[in-house]
Amino acid sequence: MFRKKKSNDNNEICSSLIKNIDKIKNDFDYQVNNDFSIRMLTAKYNQKEIALCYYASLVNSDKVEQSIMKPLLEQTGESLVNIVTVGSIKTMTKRTDINDSITNGQVILFIDGYPKAYAVDVAQFEHREIGQAEIEGVVRGPKEAFTESSDINLSLIRKQLRNDQLVTEIQQVGERSKQDVKMVYLKNLVNDELLGEIRTRIKQINVDSVQNLELLEQYIEDRPLSLFPTILYTERPDNASSYINSGHVVLLMDSSPACLIVPITFWTFFHNIEDRYSRFLFSNFSRLIRLIALYITLLISATYVALANYHSELIPPDLLLAIAASRDQVPFPLFLEIILMEFAFELIREAGVRTPNLLGSTISIVGALILGQAAVQASIVSPIVVIITALSGLTSFAISDTSYNFTVRISRFIFIFSAAFFGIYSLMIAFILWFMYAASIKSFGVPYFAPLAPSFQSNGDTYFRKPLKKEKKRPNYLLPKDLKKQKRRDE
Repeated sequence: MFRKKKSNDNNEICSSLIKNIDKIKNDFDYQVNNDFSIRMLTAKYNQKEIALCYYASLVNSDKVEQSIMKPLLEQTGESLVNIVTVGSIKTMTKRTDINDSITNGQVILFIDGYPKAYAVDVAQFEHREIGQAEIEGVVRGPKEAFTESSDINLSLIRKQLRNDQLVTEIQQVGERSKQDVKMVYLKNLVNDELLGEIRTRIKQINVDSVQNLELLEQYIEDRPLSLFPTILYTERPDNASSYINSGHVVLLMDSSPACLIVPITFWTFFHNIEDRYSRFLFSNFSRLIRLIALYITLLISATYVALANYHSELIPPDLLLAIAASRDQVPFPLFLEIILMEFAFELIREAGVRTPNLLGSTISIVGALILGQAAVQASIVSPIVVIITALSGLTSFAISDTSYNFTVRISRFIFIFSAAFFGIYSLMIAFILWFMYAASIKSFGVPYFAPLAPSFQSNGDTYFRKPLKKEKKRPNYLLPKDLKKQKRRDE
């Protein structure tokens, strides 16, 4: 009982300035912790001694000197709030709150004789300048991309959505290193149950530290071991704004040059924000190419293995003779040929990603040409396998989202192995099971294949989009407060 009371007392700020400073020095290892600063001065407005405590590496030093210290030394007034006008000023009575504020880049002011402290926000975290998106290529539309500062990212979203109903709600994660997670949504549009589900998942995270969105995604996703992603990761503010306007929620954090969008469906990864910037026929043509590319990259290698090994009667005779002739000197079974070339292609792709940008593309192209040509000349693989593998690999680049690209690449190997057992029959069984598994997934309560299965009202933007003038509704699977996207002028 007595120990618990003592612990609570130690968390309270006392009126003695010396005791408060001693406690802060002990908490932050003063003089050992090189960038932690304590400045002492006597305020002109009340002739009291004041201590300023802050991390010099996290604050704007000019603001500290010109907007805090100088007014305290020179100006008179009734209270601290009337003298220090920079940023926001919060009153604190708990030491734990003070420590959190200092690590977030705020200046803490202790006044002798006052059993409380003041936190002044003058944080200045370093970050990159706003640049172009590196993962998501931009052909038409805004070139701006998110940076590692959540405040800058929020301003980019507000630039796109100038709406007084746009709300930024902050949740904290991490026990030892507390980080802010900003939930951005339209208050008069988003579903309240969805917001409650997101808040619950964030609050249930009980770990020492969640440094960025990339880690947060793995803590709040529906199925951590699932092959299919259930959260969209994007570095484009215009893309995030488009989803917010449909009733989705966007998550922002410092140290991440992107945002997370929840909930999402299978069609989210098939769509692209630039589909809306292009004319109706052009964007739908692009979607058709993406659909064909998805089929090719998933099934062409597996289909070739199934047909050549088990259903050769389905192959035209001339083509079958050409395949047999090309494989005459190859010592490996067809299945092993495909696996070797697919693995080699993935190896070249991974090497290109991990290599510096100036050399990555060169290594990928030269490596693929040399490896393919050498393998054919050495009779390790047949030319038709090189063509099949190259087509399978190249079409995977049509899928721009990194997470879903991994899903497709892993699924391709699953289908190749299944086709090696009983041909088309085992391949179709594997594909049906793969499809059933995807249909069973939900993203924050939303079915993965909505609005197609189960059927929901939507703007008709599933396979192909409608002309913008005919998009009347928002997707109903989000249960938004306002389903109508376009209203008549007399409403």
